[in-house]
Amino acid sequence: MMCLKKLEFDPCPRLNSAVIEEILLNLPAEDVVLKCRLVCREWKELVDSKAHWRERCRREGIEPCDASRPPAEWCLFYFMTKKRRNLLKNTRAEDGFKGWKIVQNGGDRWKIEENFEALPNDNNKKCFATSYMLCLKQQLINLKKEGYSPAFMDRLQPDIKISDWYAPRWDCGCHYEICVELLDQKKKPISVFQPEKVFFEQWNDKRWCQMTHVFKNYGPGVRFIRFTHGGMDTKFWAGWSLMDSMKVCTDMKNIWIICFLFVCLFVCYVLLYIKI
Repeated sequence: MMCLKKLEFDPCPRLNSAVIEEILLNLPAEDVVLKCRLVCREWKELVDSKAHWRERCRREGIEPCDASRPPAEWCLFYFMTKKRRNLLKNTRAEDGFKGWKIVQNGGDRWKIEENFEALPNDNNKKCFATSYMLCLKQQLINLKKEGYSPAFMDRLQPDIKISDWYAPRWDCGCHYEICVELLDQKKKPISVFQPEKVFFEQWNDKRWCQMTHVFKNYGPGVRFIRFTHGGMDTKFWAGWSLMDSMKVCTDMKNIWIICFLFVCLFVCYVLLYIKI
């Protein structure tokens, strides 16, 4: 009787490792993790290697901001850098005040108005307006919920940059203020940025101004970012004066926050991001 040799299917063809690596590098990163990694042990080891993700970053021009502090987890660094999105909610006043905590609501209270003038490199049409008594609003960002694990924050301690654009009404004096806090798990401050209030005289040219700050080497334990800003006019006129609208994006080169503000300050545009 003739014996037929059993044919076995090899799901992982014996290709040169360099060839397999090149194939993987030319496939979408999501498919490599969700599909290719499951083919066989050899492919899993290639996908899990630091070398694979370091090379993918190099080919796509993704680099750490500080070359002396390379990421411990290149795969995580790659995906977080590619993931650009808002961290702050309702940044363009499209959903009323949803997502915002009103801390102070003086005078005629916060109001949403049409943007008086286009922001630099932005076409947002709405902003939040403050009144003749102090108006402050706030958001608390939970970094873990946004994808930034405690280990990631503690190990890399990426720079956190704030850039805030603001402008006054031309016919009314006003002041603008901002406070950004890096908080621990119990929401106690680890590092705080709170510059002096910015005052504008009446009959000003209502030009855009920018406030910037970078948190560096703030130590381990940062779990939340609390952003608070607002202002009021200095003439105590009825109505509204300071505008605000925010945006926060992550890009692991960065976490971003962007905000507009209008007090007798018309629009304040804030950008906060974490640089790696």
